[in-house]
Formats: sequence, C-alpha cells, structure tokens
Amino acid sequence: MERLKFFEIPGRVLHIDGDQEYLEKCLHAYLQLNVEATGYWVSEEDQPEKVVELLEKNPADILILTGHDGFLKRKSDFSNLDNYRTSRYFVEAVKKIRRIIPSKDTLVIFAGACQSHYEAILKAGANFASSPMRALIHALDPVFVAEKVAHTPISEIIPLEELTADTITGAKGIGGIETKGRLRMAYPQSPY
Repeated sequence: MERLKFFEIPGRVLHIDGDQEYLEKCLHAYLQLNVEATGYWVSEEDQPEKVVELLEKNPADILILTGHDGFLKRKSDFSNLDNYRTSRYFVEAVKKIRRIIPSKDTLVIFAGACQSHYEAILKAGANFASSPMRALIHALDPVFVAEKVAHTPISEIIPLEELTADTITGAKGIGGIETKGRLRMAYPQSPY
C-alpha cells in the first residue's frame, strides 16, 4: 500500500479592482503563481457598497481591494484623508468587512493603490496597505503580497521585511502588520 501523504491547501483570494485591465493582469499572475483567485471589476467608489456581497458570494482567505488613488495636487497635509482621490473608499470598505469579520487572522486584507493613505487603511483594519511613502505602486504588488500570504503556513508569521522585499515597489509602497500565513496542510491525500 502506497504511503499516505500530506497535501497543501493554499489560501484563496478575492480581488476587487477599480481598473479592469489591471485586474485581468493580476488574475493572470495569480494563475502563474498557483493561487486560486476570483476577481471583480468594481470602481473604487462602489467598493464599500459591494464588498460584503462579493465576499459572501466568494468566500476567501485573502481580500484585495485596489484600483487608482493619489494625493491631490496643491495639498500639503498627508494625514488628511480628504486630500486623497479614493483612499476614503478603501477605508470604508475595510471597515465594513471588519464589522463582520473582525479577526485579522481569519481574513487577511490588503487595501490601497498608488499614493494611498497607508495609516488610515491600516487603522481601518487592513493587514497590509499602500503607500507608506505615498509612492506609486506596481499593479502586481498586491498579487505578490497575496501569493506570500497564500503560501505561508498558517502557523507562521510572515516576515514583513521579506514580504515587502518580494514586491516590485518595496517598503516605500507596501507595508503592514504582523500576519499569519493562510496555507494549511491536509492529510491524507486521496488517490482519487
């Protein structure tokens, strides 16, 4: 009789993006990285209204909320949420989800886009956010964060410096809080 084996169940991703073209690129990247992902094109403004419904329809371990953002010209107060194009919508969407799923270990959330209000998004309850230095981020940065979370064992905390080093933009564009991975081992593997 063949020896029974363990097998891996990586975390699943729900990716909601305000840019259809970027979403398609991200979904292609998830496929290449062996991460099960479902994606929806939803404008940043509509994400707070649709996020709960989409998550209920597509249960996931990792939620990505992204699109376009930016610090408004002729503004100087980086701490004022009103000085960003769409950061308030990412903050609202994260807050809505955290009212339903408060544990940061049950659902891992990445939210934000280029030049987003990093501190406000983390304070709302996201595990990871952009952009600590108000930098432009690469469209695939959230995918690389999700891949790291999906393939890190649930018993391990993801090293933050390693996580940011694995993105294109690095720590100037991506940051977060201590978070456990979402990979689970299963046993035994069925021969069918």
